[in-house]
Amino acid sequence: MPFLLISGVFVAKGAQPDGDSVRFRPDDPALWDRVGGPHRVKRNASGAAQLRLDGIDSLETHYTPRHGTRMHQPLELAHAAAGELLAWLGFTGVVRNASETVTSTDQADVPGFILTRGADLHGRCVAFAGRGPAPGDSGSETFVDVALLRLTLNHHQLATGLAYPTFYRSLFPALRDEFIAVSTAAAGLGVWPADATTTGATITSPTSLTDDIVLLPKLFRRLADYLELGDGDLSLDGFPAFLAQAADRFFILSTGHSTTGLDAITVIDGATVRLTHPPTDLVFDEK
Repeated sequence: MPFLLISGVFVAKGAQPDGDSVRFRPDDPALWDRVGGPHRVKRNASGAAQLRLDGIDSLETHYTPRHGTRMHQPLELAHAAAGELLAWLGFTGVVRNASETVTSTDQADVPGFILTRGADLHGRCVAFAGRGPAPGDSGSETFVDVALLRLTLNHHQLATGLAYPTFYRSLFPALRDEFIAVSTAAAGLGVWPADATTTGATITSPTSLTDDIVLLPKLFRRLADYLELGDGDLSLDGFPAFLAQAADRFFILSTGHSTTGLDAITVIDGATVRLTHPPTDLVFDEK
């Protein structure tokens, strides 16, 4: 399973890294132009670009709905995921301001590498991230097997229970199976004891989503977008129709069926919403 291997450094200061996203600057920024797929990697003047860690999704420390103001998920766990990401990479003395921007660290940057096959529609490089020396020559095509996957930040975040597995079709089945296994093994850690994705999340106040409910970030983002349109109305009666219009395309591993719209696996019971399938059973199409 060949991926483009890129050596460089991770950068925290001046950015807003969370539990599944961090900034990376290649030793040779020209390598960004070799990242495949239909989308180009967006980079800043220094050559650094934002990564989206493949196969995982952590609680949101900052999310702005399309028609609303900035929100977050329960911050104790969201901050724990963000802190774990930076600590694993090797950052210490991290200080953030109220907007989640890192204002100082003990290290200007830390060395590492990424393995990538493309970028998302926002221009973020979708990658596996590793710390320290690269397992090969930068710019080479590198085979990613389960042994190498276990050395990545992506795998580590799932092993701590501080990220949800969130799969897209570009993730190879053998790697996906490993992510399912490590997520299952982390069942008592991080987000999992409080997870309400399939047991049911009850929205009783405007702060239920932000302060109380722990659930799959993709579902949180859809709920946040929907509730912002309600101008204070917490009714979930229109949520299935909203999900149908969002038209997320996905594949259900346990049934072998492809479908469009999360409404197909969402149950509304008054003020409670839940998915009928766990995150490990879903494989999404990139938009």
